[in-house]
Amino acid sequence: MGGGGARAARPIGTKSWLAPGSRGLTRSREPAPWRRAARSAHPSSTATWPTWGPSACACWTRGPTTCTWMHFVPNITFGHPVVESLRKQLGQDPFFDMHMMVSRPEQWVKPMAVAGANQYTFHLEATENPGALIKDIRENGMKVGLAIKPGTTVEYLAPWANQIDMALVMTVEPGFGGQKFMEDMMPKVHWLRTQFPTLDIEVDGGVGPDTVQKCAEAGANMIVSGSAIMRSDDPRSVINLLRNVCSEAAQKRSLDR
Repeated sequence: MGGGGARAARPIGTKSWLAPGSRGLTRSREPAPWRRAARSAHPSSTATWPTWGPSACACWTRGPTTCTWMHFVPNITFGHPVVESLRKQLGQDPFFDMHMMVSRPEQWVKPMAVAGANQYTFHLEATENPGALIKDIRENGMKVGLAIKPGTTVEYLAPWANQIDMALVMTVEPGFGGQKFMEDMMPKVHWLRTQFPTLDIEVDGGVGPDTVQKCAEAGANMIVSGSAIMRSDDPRSVINLLRNVCSEAAQKRSLDR
């Protein structure tokens, strides 16, 4: 598998959050269930190298749930030095989730933790010992995300769901931006939401104003959106739309229970 990434997100409300100035797993008070819904992430692989830093800063200033991320993909490669640089530029407020699309995720845990990452998301397909990797990530002071590619069944992730903070369902094949959204991944999201109602569930790939409703209704409460935001004439309005759709869907689920 090629690639990896980093998202900087600051949620409007989650079941757990890092205390100010902390990189540990200090938990805050549980907010109302629908308040944990709307996080949006902006893959910075959609920005060009000369404007990457300013693009990251611009994304973060567009709102409290905006996010910056980096991709380790075959066509563009960078790692923890960029994370460290962003942390210095943006301060401690952004939440950096590293989406590691790499074949040996074990080797990057320590460097990413030292660089300032808050969450380390690895692909289940990329390791033979998920339990040991989860333990290592926790011991390095980061939250744990677990991702699956479109060809991986969701039942493969299920045994680890109670040990992680976030499940990521890829809605495109990992590697390149601008791919078409795979709607047939939504049953995976729905199954996870049904089986693990308090788990953060993220979708990544081809998500924008035209597809976010399907994601939110299926149960996703974390959205990664790249091209739809970065190529928009009004990124703020796109961010707000994604956030509001997810919030409304989460509130409806809460009322239906």
